[in-house]
Parts: sequence; C-alpha cells; structure tokens
Amino acid sequence: MPWHTDTVETVARTLQVDASVGLHAGEAAERLARHGRNDIAATRPPGPVRLFARQFTDVLVLILLAAAVIAGIIGDLTDAVVILFIVLLDAVVGFVQEYRAERAVAALKQLAASEARVMRAGAVATVAATELVPGDVVLLEAGNLVPADIRWIETHGLKTEEAALTGESQGSDKQVAPLADPDTPLAERRNMAYKGTLVTQGRGRGIVVATGMATELGRIAALLQAKHDNRTPLQKRLAVFGRSLAYLVLGLCVLLFVTGVLRGEPMMTMLLTAVSLAVAAIPESLPAVITAALALGARALARQNALVRRLPAVETLGSVTYICSDKTGTLTQNRMRVEQWVVNDRVQTPGAATPATAATNMLLRALALNTDVESDAHGTPVGDPTEVALYVAADQAGYRKSELRLTYPRIAELPFDAERKRMTTLHKETLAAPPELTNARAARSGSPPSPSRGEDSGTAESIISFTKGAPESVLPLCRQWLNGDAITAAALDTWQRQAQELAAAGLRVLAVAFRTWPALPAMLDADIVERDLVFVGLVGLMDPPRPEARAAVMQCRAAGITPVMITGDHPATARAIAHTLGFIEDGGEVLTGPELERLSLQEFEERVEHIRVYARVAPEQKIRIVKALQDRGEFVAMTGDGVNDAPALKRADIGVAMGVIGTDVAKEASDMILLDDNFATIVVAVRAGRRIYDNIRKFVRYTLTTNSGEIWVLLLAPFLGLPIPLLPIHILWINFITDGFPALALAAEPEEKNIMQRPPRRPDESLFAHGMWQHILWVGLLTGGITLFAQAWALGAGNAHWQTMVFTVLTFAQLAHVLAIRSEHESLFSQGLRTNLPLLAAVLAALGLQLATIYHPVLNALFKTQPLTATELAICVALASVVFVAVEIEKWFGRRDQRQTQSG
Repeated sequence: MPWHTDTVETVARTLQVDASVGLHAGEAAERLARHGRNDIAATRPPGPVRLFARQFTDVLVLILLAAAVIAGIIGDLTDAVVILFIVLLDAVVGFVQEYRAERAVAALKQLAASEARVMRAGAVATVAATELVPGDVVLLEAGNLVPADIRWIETHGLKTEEAALTGESQGSDKQVAPLADPDTPLAERRNMAYKGTLVTQGRGRGIVVATGMATELGRIAALLQAKHDNRTPLQKRLAVFGRSLAYLVLGLCVLLFVTGVLRGEPMMTMLLTAVSLAVAAIPESLPAVITAALALGARALARQNALVRRLPAVETLGSVTYICSDKTGTLTQNRMRVEQWVVNDRVQTPGAATPATAATNMLLRALALNTDVESDAHGTPVGDPTEVALYVAADQAGYRKSELRLTYPRIAELPFDAERKRMTTLHKETLAAPPELTNARAARSGSPPSPSRGEDSGTAESIISFTKGAPESVLPLCRQWLNGDAITAAALDTWQRQAQELAAAGLRVLAVAFRTWPALPAMLDADIVERDLVFVGLVGLMDPPRPEARAAVMQCRAAGITPVMITGDHPATARAIAHTLGFIEDGGEVLTGPELERLSLQEFEERVEHIRVYARVAPEQKIRIVKALQDRGEFVAMTGDGVNDAPALKRADIGVAMGVIGTDVAKEASDMILLDDNFATIVVAVRAGRRIYDNIRKFVRYTLTTNSGEIWVLLLAPFLGLPIPLLPIHILWINFITDGFPALALAAEPEEKNIMQRPPRRPDESLFAHGMWQHILWVGLLTGGITLFAQAWALGAGNAHWQTMVFTVLTFAQLAHVLAIRSEHESLFSQGLRTNLPLLAAVLAALGLQLATIYHPVLNALFKTQPLTATELAICVALASVVFVAVEIEKWFGRRDQRQTQSG
C-alpha cells in the first residue's frame, strides 16, 4: 500500500491501532501468528555434498572422467592421475565459489535490528525486533537501526541514512505530512523509514506498516533468491564445445578402428590406437589452462585494487558490452564539496583570488558557525556530509569554527526540519561586531551606527542568528540586502532563477541569511526567528567526479563498451555529472524511475540501448534495466554498493561491488569487489578480461590444431597405403609434453596491441570465430601432411628409423606452432622470445625431453625409438619449421588486410 500518501489518522485507522497507546499483548500475539516473524526468510541452500557433486555434471568434465578411466584401462596411469587431479581441482574451485555465493541473503539478515522499543498498552517496552507486527508503535532515536518499515507519526529533527537502500548519497530528513504522489520514489518518501536503515539524528515515533518479507528489505531478499542462468560467456561456449567434441572424438575413434581392422591390422592394436587417439584428442588440460589463466588474471587484478570473488568473472569482463555504474563513490569522490558561492551577483570559487567583500566575509562566517560539525581527535571533521563541506570551505578560507565560537558562542538553535527546509543557529556576540553587522543594523534603524547603543555596538548584549536552507524556503523570508536596501520581488525572482541554474548544473544549492537582535528572542519559534532576514548569498555543493573517471568512460567508449550511469540522485544532478564525465552530450536523455515504471516491457526494450543515464531508480527497476539489455543480446556489468544494488549485481553477467563504502550484502552478491571504489579500476579489469580470453583462445587454437594433426596422421595413413605411423605410447607422450606445460604457459602471454581499441566480442560469438576453425583445419592438415611426407620418404628410402622420424616431426611441429601462435596478429620476431619466459622454458624443456626419448638407451627401449643421425634430425627440424613459417605468413596477410581496411 502507498502508506506515504495517507494521513497519520488514516494509517492508524487502517492498522486498527491507537497511536498514543499502541497494541495490547493479545493483539500483538494474534498479529504475529497471522503475519509471521519480522525476519528475512531464506531458502535453504544445498548442502556441501550436493554442491560438490554438482561440479561433475558438465559435459566436458564427464568426457575428461571417461578419458581418465580409459587411460587407466590401457595402462597409462600417469595420464589418468593427471586428468583426475585437474578435474578435482576445478571442482574444488567451483564448489568454493558457489558456497560463497549462497551467503548473500545471510549478509542481508545482518542488517536487521535485534531489539526495538515499542508502545504496548500505553507503556514503553523493549521487545525482540523479530516480534514486531504491523500496527506496532515504535520509538526510535539517533543510532538506532530501523527494525521494520514504518510510517512516521512524530519527528523531532529526525534524519536517517538510507544510502544502502535507496542509493541517495544524502541523509534523508523526515517529516509527518502525507505525500500526494503514490509513485513518489523511495528516496523521497520523507514520512517513511525502512527496515535496515539507520537513524542518524533526532528522534521519532512511527507505526509499523510492514514486517519480514513484506518490507522493502524483504522484497530485495526475494529478488536475491530468484534463480537464473548466470554462467559466463566462456562457460556457455565451453558447454557447446564439450558436447560437439564428444561426438566428434567418438566418431573418429570408431572410424579409425573400423578402417584398421578392415585393412587387416590386429584388432587389439587398433583398439589401443583408437583409445589412445581418444585420450590425445580430448584437451584434458583445458580446465587447468582456464583456471590458471583466470587465477593469474585475478592475482594481477588484486594488485590493482580489484578483488575477484568468482574466477570466471575475470573472463566475463572481456565480454561485457554495457557497464551500468552507480554514481556515488564510483564515478564521484563520495564527499560533498563547495564548488562555488554567489554573493553580490558575483560567482566565486573557493580557493580563487576573490575580493574579501563584506558579503563574502559574512557568508564564510555563517558557513563556519551554522553547522553541527566537530573535529575528532585526529582533526577530521565529523558530521553530515553537506555540513562538513560547508565547514571545510570556511576553514580553508581562514574562518575556523574553533576560533569563531569564542567570539560567537552558540546559545540557541532551530534544528533543520524537512517541512521548513532550513536551519537556524543563534549566537552571542562577545566582542565588537564587524563593520558589515554594524552597517546592517544601522540601515535597519535608519540612523548611523551608534557605539552608545548596546544592541548596535556589537557588545555582549547583541545576538546574531544565521539561517541556511533551500533557496525556495529561505529567500521569501529575506527583506533586505547587507547594505540595508530593501529586496524587491523582482530581485527575489532573479535569485531564484540563479539557484535553479546552479541546481541544473548538478549542484545542491543552499541560501544563507542572517538577522541581528538586541537580545535573545523570548520565544524560539521559527515564525518569529526566521523572518525579516538579511540575504547574504547562495552556496553550491557537489559530490565531485573522480578526476580519472572521464578518461575511463572515454576508454570504455573507444573499446566499444557502452557506459551507463544509474543513480538514486536527483535527475538534474545525474544529468550534470553524466555530461561532465562524458556519458551523454548536451540534451542527452535522463530516464527516471517513475518514467521507467510507466513503460511497458516492449517500449522499454526499444529504448534501453539509447539511454545512458537513469535517476531515482528502485531495486527492481535496476534488475529490469539489466534484464532488458540482456534480452537485447548484451552482456552487462553492474556496479553497486548498497543493499538496493544486490539483486541487480546478482542478475548481471558480472556484478561489481564497492569495497570501501559497499555493504556486506552487495559484496556477497557480487563477482568482483573494487577495493578503491573506482570506476577506472573496472576498465583495468576489462583489459585483463580481454587478455585472458585471448590467451584461452590461443590455447584452444593450439591444442585443437595439434590434436587435429595427430588425427589426420592416424586417419590418412591407412588410406595412403602406409602402416600405422605411431604407437599408442607415442600418442600419449606427444599429448603429455606438448599439451602440458607449453599450453599452460600460454596463460602468461602478454596482451595484444590495441586490445582496448577493438569492439567487445558479440555475445553469440563462437569460440572459433575470426578464422580460428579454418586455422585449426589447414594447420592440422599441414602438420599431418609433412608428418606423412616424412614417413613416406623414410619408408621409400628404406630408412629403419622412419617411425622415430614421424614421432619427432610431429612433436617438433607442435612446438613450432605454439611459438607462432603467441599472437594472432603480431610476428614472433617483433614480439621477441623473452616476452613470455614461461613459454620459452616450457618449449625448451619439451624439446629436451623429446631428444631424450631419441638418444637415451633406456627411453629407446621404452618408446621403441632409435637414435637419429644428424641428417635425419635436421630433416625433422626443417619439416617442422614449415608450420612456423606458414603461420607467420598467415599473420602477415592478416596484418596487410587490416591496414588496407583501416586506410580504406
């Protein structure tokens, strides 16, 4: 129900409670039985055993387990153990990630208050917050957590901190009066308070209108518990790849076995060969390579203030097409700052060389004194962010509150009130008043300054009051200028327009005024104290953008990523910040939450790709934005810090929480945490994600090409009238030394040039796009061709070492290939061998091991090999080099085509 539109009387009548007495014990017990406990319900997560077992349901994992069993059957226990270890390691990583993801709702429950003070049968009682029911009258004061959703019925200087729930960076001042619009955004419902928020100032009394899962916090918990497919793009691609590979390998093994048997080969030999081929064809190191690549990327990102909670999220960052970012703290500095003030029709900037006019002096004095800010033991100002900004601006200009309060001690105040929208402090002047005060008094009295009159002379008998607040609230109360001239209605209109212009520029605007008194007014009533004021000027404040944020936004756009700003702030503030940072140009559209609510799903999806700024959005609307983009085929990264962001963080393809100001709920729902709350760090992570995906593609390109070379050798030899080229142990050995460490070392490959100048991958893009499958096909055929050429030449020459040469050519060709594909475009000669030392070491080690099988007597007997002559070894090296040269030529043509495209 829109409780904020009802009067206090209507709310009490609807909930059947006397607001002055509260509920009786029997009524409370009956309502507790009907509505349930005031608690956040959580679905029971799967147990650890079930979670762990779930890690073995992926198709590729099942294929690897089958390969391990087969390897064990044919006697290759080493390969079987390695495969099982890789599968187990991957399962443990997945289990830990899923287990941590289930804790988001648990973190949400920690926001709940433990106890609450309520009116029960006319007396104040303390009860467990879980026992609150709709209709309970709750008493709250500064420091209390709000235990349920309540409608205020009495407030005294009350302010709550709701940023975690609403995204609004400013504290919320509370009032009692009903609001007219049922669609008033959550952040503007001044007569409401919500479960899990904090009372920061004042005290109040309210009626509970919702408990448990019916609260705003409960609705967020329900959104968090919604299930959806959150697999990363790579996980989805690998699932398709795994199924396709299973069918392909099975078909090839059957074909090889049948062909060999029909040629008269021994059935057992062909069975072992087919099984060995199956083990070799399956890239069992793929999970290990992916895990290594992601882990290396995560470690590097941690050094750059991005903590990865879910490893696949690193790769997902390389796929994102949209980054939906919260404003406060991520794009801005999360601290208010005085940007400018306007006095005497002149705009001035803090710190700039401006003339010290009487109006400026009076303004700064008011900013210092009219605040509740105090400095802690370390000299750090503590208080409301807006007041801290005013205090700091005055202090930096030389108007220190600690010194001024000696001359102007505060003797009374009228606290800020949401209905009045202003605050007034009254001070005794203990020393001679400054000229601007004396002149103002004289102008009001119509006579020159007279030192003999205590009330005009600035002695201890005089009082000054400073008032600050919203321009529309303060300006109508002003009657004169500082020089004593009367303020006309036209002048007030001019200043109102000035205030609106400042607000349109994204500033929070305050008007400042003062009044002098001969003595403290007998009645401290706003209607008496806050009238006939002397206008001083306007002050504009802003949570300033981070200096590096604009460059990061521009880098996103250059990389083909669309940055979107989503905030709970006012549309004018959102527009100004968005324009400054480059999200939108002049006239760019800003869509508000209420406007979004009125759009149908189809209408919104037609517009979603053209909107760059959202303001005043509710939690479920953030999910709607993410889902609409995903329905349009986009991959979305969402940043956030509050409880209200958690469902969208979980729903997005990658959720990014703030580490400094972020709530535990947001962090638990996220995939990655920014330790510095900086939007620019996301761009760093996107770069890392693109590099990692590139390296995974390089591994897939390498391993499938080498595996296809082996398959072509074994399949084509019988059709060419050649004997079976390799023994099962040869196949498994090649698989071990070439698909092992060299492939893993590709994870350490540095990023490609211009990695952030290319558009993101299309969400539906195949893992084999951009010519990869063609490369796998022709390089595999080339590898198989030169290997079979070596076999045919050696057999034709009557060379008894023919099988060792086949074995060596195939191994060397694969090592040559891994060096050639370190970059998809750049030549190895321009890269240099030392830019990936792990790969260089792995290739040299594999080369040494292969030579050992050729020349070590014990290994000769084990592998059925013979030592090659220098000429035979040189021929093997020359044939293998053909693969390297061919791939380098392919890359040269690619670079040429790219240059022609750019020049055209």
